[in-house]
Amino acid sequence: MIKIFRTIRQRTATSRGIFDMLPENRFSRYFLYAIGEIVLVVIGILIALQINDWNDQRKNRAYEQEILLLIDQNLQNDAELLRIEMESTTLALQLTDRLLEEVAHERYSDSLNFWMGRIISFERFRSQSSSFEVLKAKGIGMVRDKELQLALIAYYDERLFKLYESLNDVMASFNADWVPIIKTDFVDFKFKEYCVPIDQRAFLAKPTSIVLFKLFKDNRGGQLRKMESALTDIDHIRKLIAKNHP
Repeated sequence: MIKIFRTIRQRTATSRGIFDMLPENRFSRYFLYAIGEIVLVVIGILIALQINDWNDQRKNRAYEQEILLLIDQNLQNDAELLRIEMESTTLALQLTDRLLEEVAHERYSDSLNFWMGRIISFERFRSQSSSFEVLKAKGIGMVRDKELQLALIAYYDERLFKLYESLNDVMASFNADWVPIIKTDFVDFKFKEYCVPIDQRAFLAKPTSIVLFKLFKDNRGGQLRKMESALTDIDHIRKLIAKNHP
């Protein structure tokens, strides 16, 4: 029994010694170790977040380059179509002046019928804006260049709107003013090729016909200016895209 009590006292003394040492040595070490573990975990999380952020930025930049390339292709197509329609409009304006001059000098010929074919017409243009619509859905902020952002918005949401209005005005004038006359005063008509009045001299000698040619010329002149502005915007945007596309 005495040996048992002696053993218990020895173990108790040993246990007390351990606990006496823990606050002084091991507890400090464990505490520092725990702090170090926490710091490493936090650093690891921050590194992972930074890597994710880098990956997101890389994906955004790749998407930006891809969508800008598609927009540039759309704008190139817009420019080509606009130039074609501008040539047609410019020719119609020139022919209107020539026709009015010929009529003023009472010079009538079959050539006037072909001139009228180009004059009594209208242009059709629709922008290829699908890539810009995709960008808007994704967020215009994907484009880092603020000047390019504003230029894209100005062209697609403002410039084209005004151009479409002008084009529609000319087409509405054609339908409202010219179609009834074609039906009553013309014997033959082929869009953008020729117009054959029943009596050319009588038709062109009427003051109302001359006024109608002049009004139509004014409408198409405004249309031409809108086309020129759109083409200028396209050129500016494409230069900005080239600057942002490595």
